[in-house]
Amino acid sequence: MLAFILGVVIIALGLAVSIGLHEIGHLLPAKLFKVKVTQYMIGFGPTMWSTRRGETEYGVKAIPLGGYISMIGMFPPEKHRAADAATDVGPLADLGESDAQTADATAAPRRMPVGASSARNGSTGFFQSLAEDARSASADTIGPGEEDRAFYKLPVWKRIVIMLGGPFMNLLLAVVLYAVLLMGFGIAQPSTTIGSVSECVVPATSASQECEPGDAAAPGAEAGVQPGDRLVSIAGEPIESWAGFTEVVRANAGQPLALVVERGGAETTLTVTSRLTERYVYADDGSIREDASGEPLTEEVGFVGVGPASETVQQPVTAVLPAVGDNVQAVGGIILNLPQRMVDVAQAAFGAEERDPNGPISVVGVGRVAGEIASIDEIPIANKAAGLIGILASLNVALFVFNLIPLLPLDGGHVAGALWEAVRRGFAKLFRRPDPGPVDMAKFMPVTLAVVVVLGAMSALLIYADIVKPISIL
Repeated sequence: MLAFILGVVIIALGLAVSIGLHEIGHLLPAKLFKVKVTQYMIGFGPTMWSTRRGETEYGVKAIPLGGYISMIGMFPPEKHRAADAATDVGPLADLGESDAQTADATAAPRRMPVGASSARNGSTGFFQSLAEDARSASADTIGPGEEDRAFYKLPVWKRIVIMLGGPFMNLLLAVVLYAVLLMGFGIAQPSTTIGSVSECVVPATSASQECEPGDAAAPGAEAGVQPGDRLVSIAGEPIESWAGFTEVVRANAGQPLALVVERGGAETTLTVTSRLTERYVYADDGSIREDASGEPLTEEVGFVGVGPASETVQQPVTAVLPAVGDNVQAVGGIILNLPQRMVDVAQAAFGAEERDPNGPISVVGVGRVAGEIASIDEIPIANKAAGLIGILASLNVALFVFNLIPLLPLDGGHVAGALWEAVRRGFAKLFRRPDPGPVDMAKFMPVTLAVVVVLGAMSALLIYADIVKPISIL
């Protein structure tokens, strides 16, 4: 139990550091570009601890589900005064973030001029009032003489740098963690040592995968191959990798092959004849490929009936970025299919279906998996540490990808607004029209409210599913 708790605590601290570094990624360029930053906070809700350094309050809040920095003048004033907002990050679900200041502006009416109040009660409606409240609160953050330090006054490229600073910090942290994982600890991969020997030949399509009386003996067992044998050569060709060995076996079904193995420090020559059997066709991601009708594809190949022992091999530096890229692609695939995946989670949580082990999970689920890794007595401490580092690396990749979604209050939403402003101003300059000014991002407060509600609902569903039907590695 103590090991389980330790694993949860390590992941919680690692996630807090990741969130803190994300916000530093926003904070440093904001300070560099002279934007006034009033708050740097880890967490949401009541402040548990804070200290002031210069004009910025640094602190920790009660709910450790994210963080934010508050910059003055996030929205241009336009027709009315406006609202304070903040950049943020936080796993509301397993991948997401929430803007505490923006959410606050959408949730509670703020002080506004009489004209704005009457407009709200007239034809503008509830959604227009959200934008007006946002502009009003944003204007309230700008003190006398601070007009030029407002976020919206920055050139487009500077705003983009500030907003991308957070996701970039998560990407950088993911690269560092993957480097430690791959180059320091290494990854398990098939070796050229025999780990298992099958007793009989069982086709992949057979209803039973257990050996039955009368089943033909597997060629490896029949030839005398034993666990612990190290493969030296087959058919006179040196064996450099397990993949090379299986390639020769599958291509020479029915052919007697001379197999040299090292056993007890001496080389032994065996004669093995692979048998033709059915196996599933696997895609690059390890899944079984299917035909047009949805049936699993099979192929006939040579079969010996031996499996490799795994070994941990340290990887070169060139393996780090491809590994990060693969993780980014995997997270992107989850996000693109998130509606269907959430339906699957709901069906599993409230029905008899099983959870997809590769599907989304909440911070509760992540903590549970980390605790299980830490509590497995059968694996060495180094492997446990590697597992926890791998979880933190994947979390940072998830934060990086999720925050690039072009919706407020995510960082990608602010970037999209800045890019649209650049396009508008570029066309105006090209056609010699008046400068249209900054994009009124406050108009998107209804979208922000909707995103916050959706992320909150997703988070609640995932947490519930991780409690009643958790994903387990044991």
